[in-house]
Amino acid sequence: MSGGRLEIVADSAQFDLEGIVEAPALIRESETSQDPRIRRTRDLLQQALDSLLKQKEFDRISVQDITDEAGVNRATFYAHYPDKFALLECKVAGDFNALLVERGVTFDGTCAGALRSIVLGVCDFLALTQGSACQRQRQMEPHLETAMVAVVRKMLLDGLRRHDDGSDISPDLRAATISWAILGAAKEWVRTPERPASDEIAGTVVRMIAPILHPAD
Repeated sequence: MSGGRLEIVADSAQFDLEGIVEAPALIRESETSQDPRIRRTRDLLQQALDSLLKQKEFDRISVQDITDEAGVNRATFYAHYPDKFALLECKVAGDFNALLVERGVTFDGTCAGALRSIVLGVCDFLALTQGSACQRQRQMEPHLETAMVAVVRKMLLDGLRRHDDGSDISPDLRAATISWAILGAAKEWVRTPERPASDEIAGTVVRMIAPILHPAD
């Protein structure tokens, strides 16, 4: 991490987002992610975007700027991403997932401690971007949120599918609802003056979302 913002810390293609309906660009990224050549090209494109974001606002960055910075042609770019927004979402998903992996966060569908760790990860990731160039560029905000929610939803959904609790509410609906609830709470926390520590707010959020996670309890 440098200058108060997140650097690329992992190849986002390592994170399998298969089945995440609200993030089709991220799903496409996972389809051929094991090919080393494809991963290298995506690394180049994500690093190029990261470098350009240090120089100018996202809405002033074109696909041509990205390909020039990466040293590839436009056809190569479009073979991997439909547009610069998809590239941004995949980069953010990789950064956020790397933070969770670094902390050893997993979710088996039952552990409240793991759910708390996920909430902490969302809060801390948003706090790291607050006040940075990323946060000031409002055009990026919905894509940052989409990427984070996709990562959280995937983790929750995998856990809920492994642990059938007999609820008549589908795992998909619960995972989607909880993911957006966590993001909303984290955004409110980040924007609160003299906010409490993330540890404190994480416990509060878990208490609110626990009934959604296991409504049959």
